[in-house]
Amino acid sequence: MKRVIAVAVLALSIMGGASVSSASAGSSDATTTTETDLVEVAPVPIKSGTGRRIVYANRQQRVWVINADNEVIRTFLVSGMLGQPGNGTFSVFSKSPTSYSPEFAGVTFRFMTRFAIGRNGGNIGFHEIPIRNSKPMQTVDELGAFKGSGCLRSSTQDALFIYQWATLGTKVVVVP
Repeated sequence: MKRVIAVAVLALSIMGGASVSSASAGSSDATTTTETDLVEVAPVPIKSGTGRRIVYANRQQRVWVINADNEVIRTFLVSGMLGQPGNGTFSVFSKSPTSYSPEFAGVTFRFMTRFAIGRNGGNIGFHEIPIRNSKPMQTVDELGAFKGSGCLRSSTQDALFIYQWATLGTKVVVVP
């Protein structure tokens, strides 16, 4: 049964660009239960480099995490600012488990992974949706909209993933 799932996943990946987000098979008893959820994966932007990297498409407000074999291991929506940071190749230069906004009083967030400097001289990075006066500044459902002031807001799970996956020096490619 596991081979059938693997072949089906491979065929779907080649034909439709879909990937499997979860698959599980029961024991080898007479009854086997299989659950498969297919998720449409947005294609990685062209001219976004090769190898282990994070790609951020500003207009799409989407991030791709790509391993050394050029395989997308995660993609998700973020909320940033139109045109910020500018296009180019950057490197992760700093990480903090907790941080705050020097521009906006009372704004805090977790899992900050910094990779660029913004127009106003502030750090730009990936982090969870910020909290202001004990309330989230947006919902997870609003990710994908331009709501940030420079950084890339994401769900807590995605911010934690980037924080743990990206090491200092990890390449971040920003495309339009």
